[in-house]
Amino acid sequence: MKKKRLGFREFRLITIKLLLSLFLLSVLWVLVYRWVAPPVTLHMVLRRAEAGMADKEDPTIHYKFVSLKEMSDQLPLAVVASEDQLFLQHGGFDYNAIADAFKRNQKGTNIRGGSTISQQVAKNVFLWHGRSYLRKAVEAYFTFLIEVIWGKERILEVYLNIAEMGDGVFGVEAACQKYFKKPAAAVGRQQAALLASVLPNPIRFSAARPSAYVLGRRARIARAMGRLGGTNYIKTILPEKDHDQN
Repeated sequence: MKKKRLGFREFRLITIKLLLSLFLLSVLWVLVYRWVAPPVTLHMVLRRAEAGMADKEDPTIHYKFVSLKEMSDQLPLAVVASEDQLFLQHGGFDYNAIADAFKRNQKGTNIRGGSTISQQVAKNVFLWHGRSYLRKAVEAYFTFLIEVIWGKERILEVYLNIAEMGDGVFGVEAACQKYFKKPAAAVGRQQAALLASVLPNPIRFSAARPSAYVLGRRARIARAMGRLGGTNYIKTILPEKDHDQN
């Protein structure tokens, strides 16, 4: 008997079923992380593998997820002031920043990209690091999903927990314990600004031994936190607790 060739109609049906399955799985994945802390991210796994191959004395990944209620309000304010001052206004994308980054990249200028906090969360939680158009397209898709399903409070909470803030140090709780010997709930404006100041490159820059450049960034971020109006600027997405850190 001749084998039946796969026709265009059958191929289209299989493709539609595959895309629908991927869509449903991605939505389920995002829904789970709406309430469940990500146990690990691909970036953490890769950093652990790199540390092992480099035979580091301490290849451990330091990561402890804590809620916004367990953090000083200065921490979310610091990263908003440093990374994405329009976080509360945009729907996941800062189109002006994206256009500016594109123009500068066309000129060959070495700059940071125009990614928002939402885009960084989508990349760090669900994807791999890279610069391909495919990854950027999938990043945009997950950014849309978390904006719709999670909302700003959860996005910021996850960002503060999975952002790398030192070599193998992920999240504000691990960073505060390592660098300041105190929990994330106990840090003030200057320490929060210091952690935010290393985010462009947490391997090159150190909160434990801040360079003059890092200290300068800390001062600028602290001033920006004040200009935004202190924690009142983000009060609409902060959990219910005493706000006495303005």
